[in-house]
Amino acid sequence: MKEENVVLVDSNDNAIGLMPKMEAHEKGVLHRAFSVFILNAKGELMLQQRAAEKYHSPSLWTNTCCSHQRDGETTLDAGKRRLREEMGLEIPLQFLFSFIYKADFDNGLTEHELDHVLLGQSEQAPQINKEEVGDWKWMSLPAIATDMEENPHHYTAWFKIIFNRFNQHINANHL
Repeated sequence: MKEENVVLVDSNDNAIGLMPKMEAHEKGVLHRAFSVFILNAKGELMLQQRAAEKYHSPSLWTNTCCSHQRDGETTLDAGKRRLREEMGLEIPLQFLFSFIYKADFDNGLTEHELDHVLLGQSEQAPQINKEEVGDWKWMSLPAIATDMEENPHHYTAWFKIIFNRFNQHINANHL
């Protein structure tokens, strides 16, 4: 299978080129990404546990799904595609906010992403893709915050960065 390219961007999200995903993570080059958060009617977040075979952050808990936009693909279309591929869900998504972060991993890779955070609402149980996802669960935002403080090693680096911003946004906008 051919490796996917990521869209390289400047700090204003202007596309400036393409690069193979692994090379971008090896070099720590800023690229476009998205993170999907699915809430249910109780305000619980659908978390996924990454599959044990993932090349970084295996078996760690994180937001519902995340990935990279393809060249020419809108962020909302990319979010819907990846939500379907990883979680087997077809849910309308809305854009919440974007921000830049950088996280280094023990295996020498670096996530340096302009991340677009997307929100959807659903009561559905996912049909997980076992190649991507090891498990899933619903969890309240306060319970996640507490568990993340007590067990930070159970969560992905980017989720620890994004979660506080997401939680503040949800509370400030009463979503």
